[in-house]
Amino acid sequence: MDISVYLENGRGTLLLPGNKIPAEGAPPRELKRLLTRFLLLVLLVSAAGCAHYPVNRTLRQFDPQAGYRSGNLNEGDNDELLIMITFSGGGTRAAAFSYGVLESLRETEISIDGRRQRMLDHVDMISGVSGGSFTAAYYGLFRERIFEDFESKFLKKDIQGDLAKAVFINPYNWGRLSSGFYDRSDLAAEYYDKNIFDGRTFGDMLSHKKPMIAINATDMVHGTRFTFIQDSFDVICSDLSTFPVARACAASSAVPIVLTPITLRNYAGSCGYQMPETLFQAMQPPIDTLSRRFELANSMLPFLDSKKKPYIHLVDGGVADNLGLRAILERITLMGDPWESLKYANMDNVHKIVFMIVNAETEIDDKWDRYEKIPPFSAMLDSYSSIAIARYNVETVALLRESFSRWIEEIRRGRCGPEKISLEPGSCGDIEFYLVEVNFSALDDEAERSYFKRLPTSFVLKPEEVDRLRGAARRILANSMEFQRLVKDLE
Repeated sequence: MDISVYLENGRGTLLLPGNKIPAEGAPPRELKRLLTRFLLLVLLVSAAGCAHYPVNRTLRQFDPQAGYRSGNLNEGDNDELLIMITFSGGGTRAAAFSYGVLESLRETEISIDGRRQRMLDHVDMISGVSGGSFTAAYYGLFRERIFEDFESKFLKKDIQGDLAKAVFINPYNWGRLSSGFYDRSDLAAEYYDKNIFDGRTFGDMLSHKKPMIAINATDMVHGTRFTFIQDSFDVICSDLSTFPVARACAASSAVPIVLTPITLRNYAGSCGYQMPETLFQAMQPPIDTLSRRFELANSMLPFLDSKKKPYIHLVDGGVADNLGLRAILERITLMGDPWESLKYANMDNVHKIVFMIVNAETEIDDKWDRYEKIPPFSAMLDSYSSIAIARYNVETVALLRESFSRWIEEIRRGRCGPEKISLEPGSCGDIEFYLVEVNFSALDDEAERSYFKRLPTSFVLKPEEVDRLRGAARRILANSMEFQRLVKDLE
C-alpha cells in the first residue's frame, strides 16, 4: 500500500491512498469517523442505561372465576384419572430428563372408557422449577410442537453461551445492565421470550386448557414459594394473563449470585380482592400454634400489604423447593383437605390420583473427605446448597407418601357423606393413590448413576448428553413397578 507522510509544523500525518492533504487545523477523515463512532457509542450506552424491567400489569377487578387457575382449565373434564407431574430444577439436565418423561408418556397407551388413549393426554398438572420449568412451560404453550423443535430451540442449544455474549460482547447491553432497574435476569428473560417462547403469555397458555402449568419461584426476602398462577396474582392485584411466560421461567431459574432477581410490582388492596373462606379460616390461630396450615396461610400476609412490600423480588424456585412438589402439597393443606381441592378443580369424580416426581438430582461431591486442607469457598457453597436441597427433597417425598392414607379417608368422607362407604370400582369410596418416582437412583449401574448425577446444571450440554438423559428417563419409567402397576390397573 502506498503510504505517504504530510509534514506540518514538524508533525507528521499519515496519508492513506486517496486522502487529500487536510486543511489547516482540520482533523483527518479517519479521525472524524472514529470520533463519530465513539460519540454514537457513548449516546447508545447512555440511552441504554435508562433501561427498566417490564412491569406486571394491575388487575382492574378481582374475579375468582377468571384467569389462569385450575378450575378454568379442567372445566367440563371430570375424569376419573388425575395425573400430576413435577419437574425438578437442574438446568438443561433437568429439562432434558423431563422431556424424556413426556416422550415416554406420549408412547404409553392406556384404556379409558374402553378406548385406547395416550397417557400424556390425561396429564392434568405439571409443576416445574428452574430448568424443569422450561420443559413444562413449552409443553403448556405448544403441546405437540415440543416434540418437533424443543431440542433445537433449547435442549441442544448453548443458551449459556448466548447469554454470556449478550452480557459481555454487546455494547448496548452494557448500558442497560448499568441501570439500577434492569439486570442479568431481565436480559435472560428477553432472550427466552424471543428465542424460545415466541412472546407468548399466560393468556395464551390458558387457551389450551389442561394441563395446568405451575412455574415456581422464591420470594428473596421471606423465602416464600411463589407460583405463577392467577390465585397468587390475585393477592397482589395483578393480571397474570398478560405476563410473559419467559419472564416466569427467568424468575424460576434465577440462581442467586449467578443471576439476579426478577421484580414484580405489588398492587395489593387496589382490586377488591376477597380472601377465600378456606384461606381466611386457615389464618385464624389454632389450638395448636404449630399447625402447618396456619403457618402457610400467614406466610401470605406480607404480600397483602403493598405499602410495606411494594416490590417482590423473585429468585430460583429451588431455594424453596427444588422438586416443585410443595406447590401441590401446600395447596391441599391450605384448601383444608384433598376433597376440597378436587372440587375446586372440578375433579370430584376422580378415583385414581397419580403423583409423578421427576427429579434430576445431583451427586454430593465427597472428594474433600480425602483432603486435610480447608476446602475453598466455592466447594463450601456448592456443598451447602446440595445438602440442603437433597435433604429437603427426601422430607418432601416422605411427607407426600405419609399423607396418602389420611387423604383417602378424607376424600371418602367428603364424597360419600354419612352413607355407608362402598369400595366397589367406580363407587364413592373407590380412591387410590400412586407415587411414581423418576430419578437417577433407579438406574442399576453405579457408573451410569454417577455419570448423570455429575452432569453440570448449567444451560448447556453436549447433544449426546441430552440424548442419554432422554433415554434414561424412558428406561426408568419402563422399569418402574409403580408405573407398571398404574398402567395395569387402568386396563
